[in-house]
Amino acid sequence: MGLIVQKFGGSSVANAERVMNVARIVTDTYAKGNDVVVVVSAQGDTTDDLIEKAKEINPNANKREMDMLLTAGEQISIALLSMAIEKLGYKAKSLLGWQAGFNTNSVYGSARIKKVDTKRIKLELQKKHIVVVAGFQGLNKYEDLTTLGRGGSDTSAVAIAAAMQADRCQIFTDVDGVYTADPRKVKGAVKLDEITYDEMLELATLGAQVLNNRSVEMAKKYNVVVEVLSSLERKPGTLVKETVKMEKMLVRGVTADKNVARISIIGVPNIPGIAYKIFGKLAAKNINVDIILQSVGRNDTKDITFTVAGDNAGEALEVLNTLDFLAGKTIECDNENVAKVSAVGAGMETHPGVAAKMFEALFEADINIQMISTSEIKISVLIDKKDADKAVNAVHDAFLPDSAD
Repeated sequence: MGLIVQKFGGSSVANAERVMNVARIVTDTYAKGNDVVVVVSAQGDTTDDLIEKAKEINPNANKREMDMLLTAGEQISIALLSMAIEKLGYKAKSLLGWQAGFNTNSVYGSARIKKVDTKRIKLELQKKHIVVVAGFQGLNKYEDLTTLGRGGSDTSAVAIAAAMQADRCQIFTDVDGVYTADPRKVKGAVKLDEITYDEMLELATLGAQVLNNRSVEMAKKYNVVVEVLSSLERKPGTLVKETVKMEKMLVRGVTADKNVARISIIGVPNIPGIAYKIFGKLAAKNINVDIILQSVGRNDTKDITFTVAGDNAGEALEVLNTLDFLAGKTIECDNENVAKVSAVGAGMETHPGVAAKMFEALFEADINIQMISTSEIKISVLIDKKDADKAVNAVHDAFLPDSAD
């Protein structure tokens, strides 16, 4: 007998038929003698629909009220799933995030989990209940509802698994595991049996939508083994863990992120501390900066170009426009025409020539590179958005030519 945490995304509970399907998966797990905690997202496009409703009323609604609104989606899901579990003859108890003990900081819209008090969950498990928890949400010190940002239900599930030392954390999605590329766009993409935390974290951060990057960070920190598998097909998925079997695979995955904005500041004063002042202000607003390119100084000025998530472009420009030393400087932003394509693999660290091979593949596909960023296990390039899918296919074919066989 073990403790299994299972998370189901919005597509897995999108309608009554799928809710019943999830209930059967959950009860099958429970019937094998396991304690089960289920974390559920809002149904289908509910979160997007709620955002649109807010925009109809007030396009600039404050983030606290947005969190109050968006937490409603998960409340619907947990109640419906609990009803479905009861229909199958099992006892279930639904809990909102705060009832399940989620305490967060006060960054509305993108809160961080500070603590999970599992007392209520343990009490319900002792009563032989299947516990159904609303993902994506918690409560801050002001007793306000908060949300954890998009993909936050993954983080909720891993947090419970870590706090309760669960035997397994299963993330059910509409795909059957982690692939070397998006199988809907790359014909030769293949499913991986396992992948390291570091590789999965890079892929999640760089645009792969299988797992939320913060959930992977947490899984790595607390050594939670995560299994990504399908809620629609009963078959093994992909294990995300610290170490994996050695394979002759330089690249584990290729991904594209089309939610990218490139911001350029022209003629920045070429004096010490300027970069700190710019990026320090952006960090204070929780705006993550990725690729950074700074030109060699000329005429006592330099140009700085960097990328942020497309969703953060407007806020980033607002921050830059408050900086006195940038008054009168040209600030350009393109959040419509750029994309970031990345190759990720732990094998890169010990194999020279990986970057050259990727650049050759893009050259042969007639794709121009605008910016480059590298680390020990990833290479990212900024390109025209219209070339993103072609670039992923070209890079994937260069490193995984036999996967289509």
